[in-house]
Amino acid sequence: MAKPLHSTNCFNTFIRVADDCPARSGEEPQPRGGNPTVGTLQYAMIAGAPYKYTSDDVVFATSAAGRSLDAKTTKQERGLAREAFFSKGQACMRASPLGKRFGWGVHADAAGRIAIYAVDSRHYQALAADPGIAQTRAMRSKRA
Repeated sequence: MAKPLHSTNCFNTFIRVADDCPARSGEEPQPRGGNPTVGTLQYAMIAGAPYKYTSDDVVFATSAAGRSLDAKTTKQERGLAREAFFSKGQACMRASPLGKRFGWGVHADAAGRIAIYAVDSRHYQALAADPGIAQTRAMRSKRA
């Protein structure tokens, strides 16, 4: 019996920045100690190709399991690693440092592909005011 797969994908949804986000504009996450962070990896992946990847694609590729795969990994091996990763529930883009710390809203279109928008941009304001898409917030960093 196959294990059910969990998904982080959302559709027609805008994830606004967290209430306690310190950024007042979209900031590009920087590597820490010369090593990329989850935030830097997610930013590079989404900003470089808006509406190309789903949340599942980004979450898996920027996780430890996804980063451990190299170019020599076969498509079948990659698929098995992804299946094992999503056999357990994973944090969605609401938990991403992009919306919690760096001032980026995440928009998922009708197909579940995502793009990011700076909190101080007109596009962010338009998406935040659109009653036709579901609105949610990134998770707070601190308890209320």
